[in-house]
Amino acid sequence: MNILLTGRNGQVGWELQRTLLPLGRIHAFGRRELDLADAAAVRRKLEAIRPDVIVNAAAYTAVDKAESEPEMAHAINATAPALLAQEAAKCRALLIHYSTDYVYDGAKTSPYVENDPTRPLGAYGRSKLAGEAGIRAAGCDHLIFRTSWVYASRGANFLRTVLRLAAEREELRIVADQVGAPTWARLIAEATAHALKQALQERRSGNFESGLFHLTAAGETSWHGFAGAILAGRSGLRVKAVTPIATAEYPLPAPRPANSRLNTDAFRARFGLALPGWQDCLQLCLEEIPQ
Repeated sequence: MNILLTGRNGQVGWELQRTLLPLGRIHAFGRRELDLADAAAVRRKLEAIRPDVIVNAAAYTAVDKAESEPEMAHAINATAPALLAQEAAKCRALLIHYSTDYVYDGAKTSPYVENDPTRPLGAYGRSKLAGEAGIRAAGCDHLIFRTSWVYASRGANFLRTVLRLAAEREELRIVADQVGAPTWARLIAEATAHALKQALQERRSGNFESGLFHLTAAGETSWHGFAGAILAGRSGLRVKAVTPIATAEYPLPAPRPANSRLNTDAFRARFGLALPGWQDCLQLCLEEIPQ
């Protein structure tokens, strides 16, 4: 079985190269090898590989920068997934794609379920929502996983930033009025592999149904709480205080949803997998980072 993976150098894509390996031959591409904004190049690559599964882990994730270059965000997050879906329909491949909590405005007071109304607050969220719509319109077999607050032991993310700043500063001022579930990239990759294996069995038996599912670690915290958990027990750092602040005290170009909690009951019901708590995943991730 041929699996085409995009975004191999990203946090989730890096982990997927390992977790998908037992399921087939991986053809993994980064931006340099496959420019998703180049439709002709994408078509040529798919025609050459003829994948049975396409896993699209590539994305434009510069949330604030998207406000000043929405066309680029739309090209990578909306146009490219739609193209992959159209090509998947032609070769009868299964498409797996990742979306985000930013499709919601965060005004709900409880965790979001998949059929809650969407209302993105910024260009990034709008581009990701358009990508979901483009995939559904193409009519290919697909699974879309919305996730949130992704981090890893490598790459640019909140965890790495907190550790770096804690080594440089005596005080960190961290937003405390946004709530979500920090989600380890490896958890996403391992859950994807589990879901893909089941989806392939469903397709072979003729009872596969495409769908949209929330995929995050269990539990919830604020960015301030996440920072505190990251630093707990770490030694050799300069930081002495982690101060909670309001979102209004740290203005950014792109607005963030205050509530990023995603209900994962549908994922558990479909794939029979209970997702672990964010604290447990964080501790495993931190073990990979020397003190």
